[in-house]
Formats: sequence, structure tokens, C-alpha cells
Amino acid sequence: MSTPTLFNPETPAAPATAGPRRPYRVAGIDVSLTGTGVATLAGTTLITSSGRRKDSIAQRRNRIKGIADQIITAVGIVDLAVIEGPSHHSIGGSVWDRGGLWWQVVDRLCGLDIPVAVMPPMSRAKYATGNGGSRKDAVLEAAQRRYGAVLDNDNEADALVLRAAGLDWLGQPLAEVPDGHRAALAGVQWPDREAVTRAC
Repeated sequence: MSTPTLFNPETPAAPATAGPRRPYRVAGIDVSLTGTGVATLAGTTLITSSGRRKDSIAQRRNRIKGIADQIITAVGIVDLAVIEGPSHHSIGGSVWDRGGLWWQVVDRLCGLDIPVAVMPPMSRAKYATGNGGSRKDAVLEAAQRRYGAVLDNDNEADALVLRAAGLDWLGQPLAEVPDGHRAALAGVQWPDREAVTRAC
């Protein structure tokens, strides 16, 4: 198995000039210990989980593994996975466990030779609304309006925006996005484009 490319921050965020023979399969993943949103061509999915502060190491490990298993199953076989990067300002919940889950998902994607892009929370918000400081409810409203999606929660909305950004970078946008919004693509850590396009 070849060594997968996680990301290359030097890769420019510009649409591909030559389209593939088929639509790109892109997944958006908004990782969370309690409600992970996953968006693919099949639609959006919410993966829920709950734990307790007094859980043992074994219980925490099993919970994280179980969430990661469900995420990888929901993602399926794709050409690119766009995952939301960690929020450095987050102070709630278990930062250690959340970081462990994030890396486990990334590690599994790379193990499947799926190129991974990392989109910071502010870039995700800017791509959706034009404002990197927008709250999650504003992103949810923007995603529903632009993509005509029926979304039950902001986790799925975030995942859909991540997927849309990946498709836009590949030259197959889900919908027309203003230039000010598209500028957010420059803040994403994209993989080598050839790693995505060579199989298409």
C-alpha cells in the first residue's frame, strides 16, 4: 500500500482545469464526541454518542473506537475527505478524547489511501456565510438556503459545507458561491491534487 498524503499547505486552492469522467466522491466530516456530522453524495448523517466523566480508560477507548468505526463506514469509498480542523479556542468537553478521535479518523482515512484536507472552523464558516466568525446557526441557515438541503442540526450542516468546499476546490461546486466566500479555500490544508485526481 502506498504512503497516503495527508496534506500539503503549499497546494493552491484553485479549481481543477480538466474535469474527471465522473463526479468526484467527496466526504465532509465534522468530528465530535457527541454528534459527528458526515456528508457524502448519499446525503448527511449524524453519528451520536454519549459518555460519562467517570468512564474508565477502557470505556473511553471503546467509545472513541466505536465512533471512528461509524464515521469510516458512513464515509465509504471517496476520492477526498474534508475534515474540520480542531478548534484551538474550545474549552468545553474532553479536549484530549476529542483530539484522539480526530486523529484516529484521520489515521484510518490515510490507511485507506483517502486524501485528506483539513479545513479550519473559521474557513468553514467563511465559505458558508462570507464571515469567518459566524455562529453555527448561521452556517446551518446558509447551508439550507444555498444547497436546498433539509438539515436537522448544525453538525450535518458543517459537514455539508466541508463537502461543498472540497467539490469547489476540485472544480465541481455544488452551487455558485460568491468570491468572498470562496476565498476561504485558501485557508484549507489541501492534499496533493494528483492524489485526488489520478483515480478519476
